[in-house]
Amino acid sequence: MRIVGLTGSIGMGKSAAAAYLRFLGVPVYDADAAVHAVYARGGAAVGPVGAVWPGAVRGGAIDREALSALIAGDRTILPRLEGIVHPIVRRRQERFLLAAALRRAPLIALDIPLLFETGSEGRCDAVFVVSAPAFVQRARVLARPEMTAEKLGLILARQTPDAEKCARADFVIPSHRGWRTMLGSLRRAVGRVLERPGRHWPPNPQMAPPRPLGKRDA
Repeated sequence: MRIVGLTGSIGMGKSAAAAYLRFLGVPVYDADAAVHAVYARGGAAVGPVGAVWPGAVRGGAIDREALSALIAGDRTILPRLEGIVHPIVRRRQERFLLAAALRRAPLIALDIPLLFETGSEGRCDAVFVVSAPAFVQRARVLARPEMTAEKLGLILARQTPDAEKCARADFVIPSHRGWRTMLGSLRRAVGRVLERPGRHWPPNPQMAPPRPLGKRDA
């Protein structure tokens, strides 16, 4: 099984690319959805996070706005939070990979916004970066409700620059030339990856199984 990393900065069209990959029959793991699930009422992260920051939990779920306010007031909180949440999300990802392998999927995609920032590209056979010109990105993002230029600047400051992502990608997927071009680029990229053997699945047999929860232009 081949593992593809799908990423792209805010407003670049990554969600559309994920939808097109599903249309092409590729199972897609959504990292953002996984985080929302573990933060929701009864989610696996609620207890551990609440034990450290009780004010971040309301109604049995993690209040993302309250958590963001805590992080903004103390820079030491984010790495500690990541140390709690990332292993939980990683176990969900491992179960997704195992389920896909049992279904004999030839290729899966890991939709991870901070793929490079978290070093997750190291477990991928290829990386697809969705990209568009900066003026297109800015127009898309600022059209969102409650989005401001200041908020966009803060978000971009946390993300690897688009130019660097594209330079590190195996395939750059343009999202500003229409859906036909985007879908065609993804189809060709998937075909190219399927020509290669997978290098990261099955995982190292010495690794413990996951614990259950309680550039080029294609």
